[in-house]
Parts: sequence; C-alpha cells; structure tokens
Amino acid sequence: MGAGEIAGLIAAIAFAVLAGFLIYPLIRLGKLFDQLADTVKETGDHALPALDEGVTTVQQVNKSLADVNEISSAASSTANNIGALTNLYGSFLGKPIIKLASTFYALKTTAQSFMNKGRKPAATAAATTVTATTTEGK
Repeated sequence: MGAGEIAGLIAAIAFAVLAGFLIYPLIRLGKLFDQLADTVKETGDHALPALDEGVTTVQQVNKSLADVNEISSAASSTANNIGALTNLYGSFLGKPIIKLASTFYALKTTAQSFMNKGRKPAATAAATTVTATTTEGK
C-alpha cells in the first residue's frame, strides 16, 4: 500500500466520521421541519374557522347598525312630525286665542274708562291742581 492509498483511506475514514457527526443534527433539523409543518397546518386549520366567525360577526354588526340607522331615522322623522304638528296647533289655536284675549282686554279697558269717565281719579285731580297753581303764578 502506497502513501497515496493510505492518505485516501485516512480521508475516507475522516469523511465517514464527519458524516456520522452530522447525521444527528440533520435528523433533529428534519424533525424540527416536520413539527413546523404540523404547526403551520394546525394554525391554518384554526385560523380559517376564526376568520369565518369574524366575517359572521362583522355581518351581524352591520345588520345591527342598519337596524340602528332605521330606528334613528324613524325617531328623526317622528321629531320632525311632532315639530310640524306643534307649529300647526300653535298657528291654528294660538293666534285666535291671542286675538280673543286682546279683544277681552280692549273691552275691559274700554269698560273701565267708561265707568271712570264721570269721576276723576285722585292722582289726576292732584296733578291738575299743581299744574294750575304753577301756571297762575307766572
């Protein structure tokens, strides 16, 4: 056996030992990749139902918001109708009542002035006396 053959044999043994040492980490790395693939598959299996539930929840929230919009528009319409009805009652009943009250006030004032026509009130008589004495003194 020559020197070249011995060197080749030593290189082959060293390569076999190196390959032996690398087999264990490579096997562990293969198991890690298998576990990683299983984890990704399980995550995908759990994520799809969660996404479906999320979509269902968003649809239900949108339906509830549509119901709230209908309720708020109905409340707004009702408030507008009540305001219009109040204005209608105010113009229909308010103006005649104000006219009637002013007519009664005018009648009362006229009746009081008619009743007090023959006699002068005390404050008016005193004011005329003071005015007459001041004009005579000039």
